[in-house]
Amino acid sequence: MQLSPCSRQRFSKLPSMWIGVMFLMMAACPAQESLDEAQLRERHVMIPMRDGVHLSAYLYFPEGAGPWPVVFEQRYASLRSPVTRKDAARLASEGFVVALVNYRGTHLSEGRWVGYRAMQWGEQQDGFDVCEWLAVQDWSTGKVGTFGSSQGGYAQNYLAVTQPPHLVCQYMVDTGLSLFHEGYRIGGTTRPNRFQGLAGVCRNPDDNRKLLEEWFQHPHYDDYWKAEDCTLHFDRMNVPCFTIGSWYDFMNQGSIASFQGRQHHGGLNSKGRQQLIIGPWLHGRTNKGFRVGDLTYPEAAAWPVHEHMVRWFRHYLCGEDNAVEQDPVVRYFVMGAVEEPDAPGNIWREAADFPPPAEPVPMYFHADGKLEDRIPSEADSVTSFVSDPFHPMQIPGTSFPGARDARSFEQQSEVRTFTTETLQEPVEWTGRIQAELFLSSTAPDTDVIVRVSDVYPDGRSILIVDYPWRMRYRNGFDHEELMTPGTVYPVKFPVGWISQIFNRGHRIRVTVSSTGTPLYEPNPQNGKPLTIDFPDDAVKATNTIHHSKQFPSGIMAPVRKP
Repeated sequence: MQLSPCSRQRFSKLPSMWIGVMFLMMAACPAQESLDEAQLRERHVMIPMRDGVHLSAYLYFPEGAGPWPVVFEQRYASLRSPVTRKDAARLASEGFVVALVNYRGTHLSEGRWVGYRAMQWGEQQDGFDVCEWLAVQDWSTGKVGTFGSSQGGYAQNYLAVTQPPHLVCQYMVDTGLSLFHEGYRIGGTTRPNRFQGLAGVCRNPDDNRKLLEEWFQHPHYDDYWKAEDCTLHFDRMNVPCFTIGSWYDFMNQGSIASFQGRQHHGGLNSKGRQQLIIGPWLHGRTNKGFRVGDLTYPEAAAWPVHEHMVRWFRHYLCGEDNAVEQDPVVRYFVMGAVEEPDAPGNIWREAADFPPPAEPVPMYFHADGKLEDRIPSEADSVTSFVSDPFHPMQIPGTSFPGARDARSFEQQSEVRTFTTETLQEPVEWTGRIQAELFLSSTAPDTDVIVRVSDVYPDGRSILIVDYPWRMRYRNGFDHEELMTPGTVYPVKFPVGWISQIFNRGHRIRVTVSSTGTPLYEPNPQNGKPLTIDFPDDAVKATNTIHHSKQFPSGIMAPVRKP
């Protein structure tokens, strides 16, 4: 089903319930036509920036004479795949000029690759300049919107801070706000192997090595990193934005924080101009269906990104009265067990804000591998494991493996699990899980990885969230504090957001380890400054989680009562 161009109003007058039904039908039956080069109205341009550099952009035009509103995406990834071009042409057919723009120094874009820094609020403001150039072209109405996920989400947040006059609205999927906290230094960890691969998108691959060297000259959250942190500028992020978050995505923290910051501090108090939806999905823009990992949810779990994005843009860029601002401010999917017909959950809820009220309930580790709400009574109780950076435990891939069976990791030799007894009644956790651990080590520095899983009656341990934390940053990212071997240190950190009803007959599991490559690159544990190239003098450590009366380790669970 193809929606009419901007000027047509017929679809917008349908009752909202039927709009939702039609969206789900379209999402379940995506178009399969191939890219028709003969019908593709595509043009390559080089957009000038304020310092004389030109950025490579591909423009896609609707049929007709225009002018049209413009929507654009910025990213460092290639813009030339058939899927990318087809999606852009499809969006253009809805009545928009679509611009896909490569970051400075990538692919055909001129200038030096500096990551996201040229798009922010410093001397170079590439996002601002792209927006304003698009707005004044003779085929443009002067109204501009933005879209994109992940790298394209960061770009939109940075753009919003610069407040270009012609930016009208945004549509973000799985986004981020601070590259220290959510990109390059997740939980204080470093991932040089992953980011060395970005040389492949650079016009001059040597730029990427120089950029990594620059990052490693700033090991702490200092002014260098503050210059890439949108959370310090929410008061300027006042453009209407629809934000999509995904439960099975570590960047969900960025999606939720982006909505929260804009909603409460962005200066737009009109109902509906900031909206958030969170569903049972993995990281990405085109994967918001009802099948994820090993799980198949009810079909209602799907979200029609394209159709809804068109509706959002038509309202703000075309003035279409389609009641999009009257939609719920927050919609979130409460996950439940799959393939269990009577399982509670697997439903959408609506709210005026996020998160909803929940009771923080401590769940403590015990020596026998149990997870209970009872505080330990032992005077001395510990669980130890080895962290060897030269022989690390394995988590395959470079993306969070959520919604999959985690037993292959849990059964490795230096991984420890803490599991509840079989639940007699369903339990709902909706909110943010917090790890509260007491840890000692034989090394001056180490990492700790905490995961939470839903254990099915057949033994499958379905991973929901996890997060790493580097101990040298246990008291703040603005400075380092190494450990004295053998001393017990408290460490608290957020594991992730969740909305899950653990069904009767299931168990809840918390998994702890210190390594899991290649997803998390190992900590050298030698206490020295961190380096791009892994050092030869990395050290092996024995790490100990204390779970005694004096040192009650565990997690804080956001329990929501019926």
